[in-house]
Amino acid sequence: MVLAFALAAAALFGGADFLGGMASRRAQAASVLVISAPAGAVLVLAAALLAGAPFQTAGLGWALAAGAAGGAGLIIFYGGLAAGPMSVVAPVSALVSTVLPVGAALAMGERASPAVYAGAALCLLAIVLVSMQAQPPGPAPGPARRRVAVRGLGYGVASGLAFGIFFLFIRNAGTSGVLWPVCVARVGGSLIILGAAAWLGTRPVGPGAGRWVLPAAVAAGVLDASANVCYVLAARAGLFGMAVVITSLYPGITVLLARVVLGERMKAAQRIGLVLAAAGVAMVTF
Repeated sequence: MVLAFALAAAALFGGADFLGGMASRRAQAASVLVISAPAGAVLVLAAALLAGAPFQTAGLGWALAAGAAGGAGLIIFYGGLAAGPMSVVAPVSALVSTVLPVGAALAMGERASPAVYAGAALCLLAIVLVSMQAQPPGPAPGPARRRVAVRGLGYGVASGLAFGIFFLFIRNAGTSGVLWPVCVARVGGSLIILGAAAWLGTRPVGPGAGRWVLPAAVAAGVLDASANVCYVLAARAGLFGMAVVITSLYPGITVLLARVVLGERMKAAQRIGLVLAAAGVAMVTF
């Protein structure tokens, strides 16, 4: 079950990033985030109330900390995409956000077969490759370009650490339940994002950006929240490290959707990454 839930989480995260990215082409990413984050919180709150899930305070602290880390990670990540080269920020963030919780899982004593370790290593490489994006025009080679690259590396490491902490903390919160911990984390993350937006004077995206942009932002939040639920279920169902690695393959879903829906061309590195991802999942399964 851990594989099924983790793959579902990866598919939902990838779909959320695709819709969020589409909306961000017509409006500022921060304006889209102000809509998508609370939308996901409302969805999980409604699901928890309708399911009649008992509210437990045991994992409340972990959930709030996870939400704060996730919200901060999104702010840093989008700031990095605006300030540094995407070809550096995205893969570094994806790698760090995976390695940190996997390292924690190993430190906690999780062990698996050599085939699983080999498959996980392939997945880690795949995560970096599929996250690579084309380098937009920038400064000419020299000190200026190196400074931009170093800045992008910093943003990537910082956002990756925040996302990795989110994966770790929401897993800890999920030991006391599923829906309520995710709900509390989403509310905490939304408050961080809304607070930053208010401080920076960012306004939420409106109908003026295009009639489909606002629904896309809401749908991105719904898919992202649903992915959180699937990830917690995966972490509860089996090895935490495996759940993180498989879930972190979500950039591959985003790339595939961009190819199928928008007709975007994939880089050779991204194609190789998708093949390695499939091979890694197969090795983890068998």
